Amino acid sequence: MKITDFNFAGKKAIVRVDFNVPLDENGVVTDDTRIRGALPTLKKVLADGGALIMMSHMGKPKGKVNPKLSLSQIVGKVSEHLGVDVKFAEDCGNASEAAEALKPGEALLLENLRFYPEEEGKPVGVEKGTPEYDEAKKEMKGRQKDFAKKLASYADVYVNDAFGTAHRKHASTAVIADYFDADAKMLGFLMEKEVTAIDNVLKNAQHPFTAIIGGSKVSSKLAVIKNLLDKVDNLIIGGGMGYTFIKAQGGHIGDSLHEDELMPEALNVIAAAKEKGVNLSLSVATVAGNAFSNDADRQVVDIYNIPDGWEGMDASDASLANWKKIILASKTILWNGPVGVFEFENFAHGTGEIAKYVAEATQNNGAYSLVGGGDSVAAVNKFGLADQVSYVSTGGGAMLEAIEGKTLPGVAAIKGE
Repeated sequence: MKITDFNFAGKKAIVRVDFNVPLDENGVVTDDTRIRGALPTLKKVLADGGALIMMSHMGKPKGKVNPKLSLSQIVGKVSEHLGVDVKFAEDCGNASEAAEALKPGEALLLENLRFYPEEEGKPVGVEKGTPEYDEAKKEMKGRQKDFAKKLASYADVYVNDAFGTAHRKHASTAVIADYFDADAKMLGFLMEKEVTAIDNVLKNAQHPFTAIIGGSKVSSKLAVIKNLLDKVDNLIIGGGMGYTFIKAQGGHIGDSLHEDELMPEALNVIAAAKEKGVNLSLSVATVAGNAFSNDADRQVVDIYNIPDGWEGMDASDASLANWKKIILASKTILWNGPVGVFEFENFAHGTGEIAKYVAEATQNNGAYSLVGGGDSVAAVNKFGLADQVSYVSTGGGAMLEAIEGKTLPGVAAIKGE
C-alpha cells in the first residue's frame, strides 16, 4: 500500500519515526532536522482525519529506563511542528488506554522504545557466545514478538518512516509489520524518498556513474566498494582510507592513518577495478600536517612520499582538479564520506570543493546526485548546497547497508520481500 493512496480518516495510525535528535544538557533539542523530515507523513495522517501515534527510540539506553533519554523532552518541539498539543505516554509498553482515548486529529507520542530490551531483541546481562546466551536469545525472540504485537494493538495501520533504523530488525521497525495486513502497512513519505533515491543510483543509474567514497577506514566501507565495482564507471577513493591503498602499492605514507591488515584487500580492489574497466582514482598529492590538529603545520606532498612525522590530512589541489573533471562529466553521482579531516577547518577545503563539484554537476549538467553519511551531509549543509543536489540521505548506516546490496529489514517487512 502506498501512503499517497491511503485515507487515514477514522483510523488510528502508529508511525515509527526517527526522533533520535540531539539535546543539550537542559534537554532542549539542538537540531530538529529529523522531526521536520517526518512532518509530511505525520501531517497527512492528521489532515485525513486520523489519530496519530508516534513511536521512536533515543540514544542507547540498553533496555533500561534513562531519564536523560526520555522522549518527554521533545513533546513541546513536536507539538510546535505539528500544530497540535501532543499527548505523551510514559510507558510505550502500556499505552493501550492512551491510544484508545485518542480521537481523530489528535496525536500521541510514546516513550523511548529502547527502554524495553525487547525493542532491539538483544539479551541483557548474558555473555555472548555462551550456551546461556543462545538460550536467552531464543527466549528474547518470543518476548520481542509479544512486544511488537502489543505496539500493533494500539492502531489500525502501521507506517514506517524511520529510514535511519531501516537496517535493524527491531520490534518497531520490522517485527510489528507481521501484525498488519498488506493494505494496512506502508512506508512513509521520507522512507519512500530514501528507497527511491537508492534505487536511482543502484538500479536505474545513468552513465557515466561516479561514486565518491571517503572517510577514515577501508574496513567500514569495503563491502560498499566491492558492490559498487559492478555498477560504476568511476570510483574516487579519498580521505583516510586512501592511504591504505597507497601503502599497499609501495608508497611511503609517513604517519598517515592506514590499516595494514586491509592492504591485500586494497590490492584486490585495484585489480578488480582494472579487470572490470572501472576508473579508480586516488589522490596524487595530499595536504599533510605534522600533527593531528587544526593548528598543525601544513605542506603539500606527493601522496607516495609523505615524510615521517607528517600525515595526510586533506586532498590537494592537484587531486581535486582530477576529481572535478570526473565529477562534472558524470550523469549519476553517489557521495559518501569526506576526503579530508573535515572537522578541522584548516583541512576541510577538499571536502567543501567536492560538495561544490557535485552541486555543479547536478545543477548545470543534469546529473542525479545522492549524498549520504554524516560529514558529506554536513558539507553540503555548511556550504548551503543541500538544495542543489538531488537527494540528501538521512540514514547513514541504512544507506551504507543498502549500497552494500543488503536487504533492509524495515523495507522488506512492508514490501513483503
